[in-house]
Amino acid sequence: MTTLKTVKTTSLSSNHIPKEPQIIECSVERTLEVIGGKWSFLVLRELFCGTRRFGELQRQINGISPKSLTDTLRHLEEQGVLERTAYATVPVTVEYKLTPKGQDLHQILKEMKLWSAKWT
Repeated sequence: MTTLKTVKTTSLSSNHIPKEPQIIECSVERTLEVIGGKWSFLVLRELFCGTRRFGELQRQINGISPKSLTDTLRHLEEQGVLERTAYATVPVTVEYKLTPKGQDLHQILKEMKLWSAKWT
């Protein structure tokens, strides 16, 4: 008489996946929410060089409309990535500069640039 041993097999389910990837995934998701849309990286690139005015940013970022630039700047300001300073001149002069939180993104963008140079 032969006895059969039943071996329980498990499929990969969420309870067998290590916790770190989920944490990283959430962190990446949150970072993308903070950074925002497709123009954000180009705005950040310009602000890594220092304080810029709206017109300077618009001239340096090819193809961006005034509305898209305004929306991107507002989003980055709301996220604490950049600081907006308005001066009481006629017309009003507005300058944008990165906060320490925004400066912390510099290394991430450098790494993305290196990756692009390697693979594209």
